Amino acid sequence: MRVGGSPLLVPEFVAVHAWVAIIGALALVAGNIVGSIVVPGHDWIADTVSDLAAGRYEIIQDVTLYAFAAALICLSLAAAHLHDGSRAWSVLVYTLVLLALCVTIIAARNEYGDGDKEGIVIHIYVVYALGALFITAFSILGFRGHRFGRGVIVSSRVSAIIWLVGTPVFFNLPTSIDGAFERFLGIVAVIWCIIFAMAMRRWSFHHG
Repeated sequence: MRVGGSPLLVPEFVAVHAWVAIIGALALVAGNIVGSIVVPGHDWIADTVSDLAAGRYEIIQDVTLYAFAAALICLSLAAAHLHDGSRAWSVLVYTLVLLALCVTIIAARNEYGDGDKEGIVIHIYVVYALGALFITAFSILGFRGHRFGRGVIVSSRVSAIIWLVGTPVFFNLPTSIDGAFERFLGIVAVIWCIIFAMAMRRWSFHHG
């Protein structure tokens, strides 16, 4: 569909990237479950996702983190294709790209500030950025996603509130339970990604 001077809307382009985003998001969950089972002595309540992404079996979580990064890139490409012309939407597109970069860094770099002296400790700063970026993405879609339906608006705003309140809580939790809370925040992000991907696919086919 061409509206005025706008570029051609290609529903198939959006659909492909939406499906990759969905698969990548689900892969992250699957990798965490498998890793939690395979890694000896892993405590999913106390140990974080970063703990699974380091050590002998790091490949399991690392690969699925890369898959999630790919999911975020695909979301950004689909969102760019469905750009509404606003500056806020541009920020959303770039925010998704930066989120993918943060996830990639977490997967690729095994320095978590745990006493290892082999490299610069950047993990905690990347995690801070991850929190801020997800809250930004949730908030923008919560106020700019009306064309995708009420479900997208509600899920985005709820996700923003959960992360806005939950992120500082996570950083102040004892290490005996922070793993479970991190997984809760992660599931919220995964569900949001899937809802957003499905909404973009549905909208593009209805308007393409």
